[in-house]
Amino acid sequence: MKKLAFVLLFTFFTASLYAQQTTGRDYGFRLGLTAHPTFGFIKAEGGKGNGVSLGFAYGLIGDFNFAENYSFSTGLTMTTINGKSTEINPDKYFMIGGVNPATPFDIKYKMQYVEVPLTIKLKTSEMNGMRWFGQFGLSNDFRISARQDVKNAGKVIADDVNSSDWTRFYRAGLIIGGGGEFSIDRHTSIMAGLTLNNGFTNITDNSYSVKNHFVALNLGVFF
Repeated sequence: MKKLAFVLLFTFFTASLYAQQTTGRDYGFRLGLTAHPTFGFIKAEGGKGNGVSLGFAYGLIGDFNFAENYSFSTGLTMTTINGKSTEINPDKYFMIGGVNPATPFDIKYKMQYVEVPLTIKLKTSEMNGMRWFGQFGLSNDFRISARQDVKNAGKVIADDVNSSDWTRFYRAGLIIGGGGEFSIDRHTSIMAGLTLNNGFTNITDNSYSVKNHFVALNLGVFF
């Protein structure tokens, strides 16, 4: 997993350097930093979601500006997606001694990914140092950590157990969002916005589908 993160980071910086060396007067590459909360939730075919859980994301963001108002936007972040569900007979737990199969299981998923978004960003023209944008694209997430808390009829079945063996390595999601950028000077701007990351791949090896989603309060600085 560390090798994968290194390869992704090296590729990201190589593309950044190339874009900076080949940019024209009106276009270019912008690199920035982000750190923001995520609000995750679960949808399970074998049950239902059970509220929203707080997570966090941090890392690099970048915009390849190929026209005045259009950018290819990507990044490399460590993204935590937490979420709770109530499920009927999850494959991993319902055969454990002492559980009541007739009682739903309360499960908290604690997933951490290396996220590489691939999106298109549409921007308004700048007015009084402010630009608004909309964003749409694909989220590519590679699992680096997976843990679960599980209860059945109030009894603790698992407490922060490593669930990597029965959760999937790759997660894909649809990103849609928007926000604004405020220029501080010629090269620096602050970005803020909201995005919905709607997962559409199963994150477990259960016989039924479990998907995680999150809303992100995006905060960042471009340099």
